[in-house]
Amino acid sequence: MHVSERFLKLVGFETTSDETCPDCPSTPGQKRLGQELVRQMLEMGIADAHMDEHGYVYGTVPATGQGPVIGLVAHMDTSPDASGADIQARITEPYAGGDVVLNEERGIALSPAEYPSLDAHVGKRLIVTDGTTLLGADDKAGVAEILACAEQLLHCGKPHGTVRIGFTPDEEIGRGADLFDVAGFGADYAYTVDGGALGELEYENFNGAAARAEIFGKSIHPGSARGKMVNAALLAMEFNALLPAYEVPACTDGYEGFFHLTAMEGEVEHARLDYIIRDHDAAKFQIRKEKFEAAGRYLNEKYGAGTVKITVTDSYRNMKEKILPHMYVVENAKKAMEACGVTPRVVPIRGGTDGARLSYEGLPCPNLCTGGENFHGRFEYIPVEDMEKVVEILTRIVLDAAQ
Repeated sequence: MHVSERFLKLVGFETTSDETCPDCPSTPGQKRLGQELVRQMLEMGIADAHMDEHGYVYGTVPATGQGPVIGLVAHMDTSPDASGADIQARITEPYAGGDVVLNEERGIALSPAEYPSLDAHVGKRLIVTDGTTLLGADDKAGVAEILACAEQLLHCGKPHGTVRIGFTPDEEIGRGADLFDVAGFGADYAYTVDGGALGELEYENFNGAAARAEIFGKSIHPGSARGKMVNAALLAMEFNALLPAYEVPACTDGYEGFFHLTAMEGEVEHARLDYIIRDHDAAKFQIRKEKFEAAGRYLNEKYGAGTVKITVTDSYRNMKEKILPHMYVVENAKKAMEACGVTPRVVPIRGGTDGARLSYEGLPCPNLCTGGENFHGRFEYIPVEDMEKVVEILTRIVLDAAQ
């Protein structure tokens, strides 16, 4: 099965994760996709393919020669930032430049004026949506590419070491590595296939935390509210104003950290603000968390104890310190890219991956590109030719390790 055909089949499964649900996986569609992945793996000859009770999918491409045990990991869920239901994906004709009409009826187009990355893909076939949902290349492209690589290895007749495959649930809500069986996986090192544009190679990521400000107000009839009402919705606005206005995703890049308001709800009696806090530098990350907590303390001093409840929970840490002693893993990926005619570009991840957590659990796990662009939004797309090249790179990493 061609990698693009496999990908188009996978995006038909709705797998949006849900941070409000404590279950693993957080949504039932992820297990439905997991069952399909097990079916595909068994069909291609991966005899031990299975899904555990938590929705993690594992399988093994057996060794045909000597070499390290290499892990390939991707996640099955899609971001709750945009709808992942009823995705209408299609492959365009080779891109000739200009706007790509996604939805003529609604006047939705993918434009290089807004997304200049398109200019690098002239002549390629793009997989796009109808402009009403995300595509799900993050990370079903990684899943499809790993499966396509496995299929090639099973039939190429060339010597290689054991390849372990792992597909995780709930990565988008920071839980992908929570119940990953590192010991059972048994890899010497691994790669997450969860990056963006072709050539990207990452071994630094944000330190990340989930943060919540819960605000408790006092309601009374507005006609007699003077000196008595405490409007939680207004206090929520005041809380957000205490955070640095320009330290948000839209105003930062590279190694710059941020506070990102992801959800809010509020009325007079109660309000809630959900954030993610990110920074590459561990010391600056700690300062950001302290600023968040200090804003809550200030409002409690101003309006009374218990007005604001602050919760900050670490999600993952920068994997860099765990990868540096194993830089051969990064160098091997660079060499494979170059051998496939791709120029590697080492960039910091402005986010996190399962590999960050796995690296801290003893499995060095940098991140490789998928070829996708504009993740988490309605203008997400991925070139077919770049997916094919990622499959070639993955296969080359495995085969070269056996030499």
